[in-house]
Amino acid sequence: MSFDEKDFFREATLKICGSLDIERALQQCLLYVCEFIPVGHMGFHVYHRDTGVVETVALATPEHSEATSMKTQLSAKGRKQVQEQRSRRVRIVDRLGDDPVTSSFAQKLNASDLSAVVMDLVLEKKMLGVFSIFNNGEQNFTSDHVRLLSLLTKPCAIALTNSVRYRELKNLKDLLTDDNRYFQDELCRITGEDVIGADLGLKSVMEMVRQVAPLESPVLLLGETGTGKEVIANAIHNLSLRRDGPFIRVNCGAIPTTLLDSELFGYEKGAFTGAVSQKRGRIERAHGGTLFLDEIGELTPEAQIRLLRVLQEKEIDRVGGTQTIRVNIRVIAATHRNLEKMMETNRFRADLFFRLRVFPVTIPPLREHTVDIPALVHHFIKKKSKEMKRLIVPAPTPSAIDRLMAYHWPGNIRELENAVERSLILDQGDLLEFKEIGMHQPVETKTDNISADELPVESLELNAAMSRHIRCVLDLCNGRVEGEKGAAKVLNIHPSTLRKRMKKLKIPFGKTA
Repeated sequence: MSFDEKDFFREATLKICGSLDIERALQQCLLYVCEFIPVGHMGFHVYHRDTGVVETVALATPEHSEATSMKTQLSAKGRKQVQEQRSRRVRIVDRLGDDPVTSSFAQKLNASDLSAVVMDLVLEKKMLGVFSIFNNGEQNFTSDHVRLLSLLTKPCAIALTNSVRYRELKNLKDLLTDDNRYFQDELCRITGEDVIGADLGLKSVMEMVRQVAPLESPVLLLGETGTGKEVIANAIHNLSLRRDGPFIRVNCGAIPTTLLDSELFGYEKGAFTGAVSQKRGRIERAHGGTLFLDEIGELTPEAQIRLLRVLQEKEIDRVGGTQTIRVNIRVIAATHRNLEKMMETNRFRADLFFRLRVFPVTIPPLREHTVDIPALVHHFIKKKSKEMKRLIVPAPTPSAIDRLMAYHWPGNIRELENAVERSLILDQGDLLEFKEIGMHQPVETKTDNISADELPVESLELNAAMSRHIRCVLDLCNGRVEGEKGAAKVLNIHPSTLRKRMKKLKIPFGKTA
């Protein structure tokens, strides 16, 4: 043949490795090769030795190409022949219909009368697949043709393995996307897409949520513990343009100080003892979605500085890393603390405070929107009954609803949820009494509405706080310790336990009082 084999090898390699879509690359290669060799059909195949199945992954003719997954079961004779021909990497089949290995496959393609060159594709002593080249039905292959085609075994092996890995990655990506969508739907189903009370007690809050949700502005949720700040954060995320992205929750108060940086920002392999592999932090995992920082007031000063950079520059550095990583996130923060008081005492950075406080939303305590209690009770009864696998969902009695509405709920919605669960455990019938609600009304002290940030440091000591509370209850009970109207009954502890504690705290009682 009057052409350069090196040029042939180079051009054919460029064609077969020119696309990750293996069928397109296969057709481009065929159109080039058929100028020199009477080729009418090319194919890539993978042999599954354990099942004896030949899977065709790509086919090409001058007019058509396709990626496929056509599986052909080999006969016992065909499987035996495959084992015997393992040492022959390039084989000529004079008539496809007569060969035990190719007959079934050729019959599906109406190519039983054609001849073919079959080449094993091997890289690093690993069998990857088979490359088949059928003739055009007019001319037979010569030894020169076979020698030229054998030059393409390595490029074809590389093209096939790249295509298989690309297809696997694409399938895994599609699977991950589908799983992510499923888990997001499950999360919405568990937490509830609708905020209970959105049209009643929380109407003003939800109006603010609908205003800010479509924007990218940071949101600061304020309110007592248990008021449902995470539910509101979920609502903002679900109503935003980032609803299809991740919603990553970080409880800043639950992560130990020593682990905070690695949890938030991630780390590189070898950054510290035990860092055996690279790990993405929670901020990086929130890329394209929402980062919910619960209990933001618990962050250390060092973490506050790094978080400020995230808000300003939208970039992070992993622990032990040298590469700056850009992140596209929206931050929603929540706290029950008085950040302004903390800022005055240098426990919270002023620049971070004003960055977060772009759009503050104050969530009222449950005692200020008791109109939502009936709907909340029915929601929690349905939810907890399903968790407990109760066949019949009970209902609260009218008197129980009255007691629930009259109770002041210091623990807010979280306390109400726990009360429903407790009542479902105690009442196994069709009606829930909630008898334990309102039996022992907690005594309000002068510090009930004062946050910890407004108290002097000495008043935060446990013994001092306990002493003040016991003295206040004793005053309300006229110094009585025991009995129905005694302090022990109000405090819900045994009288002897109360006396021992009073003695330890040097609180006079009895005759000494």
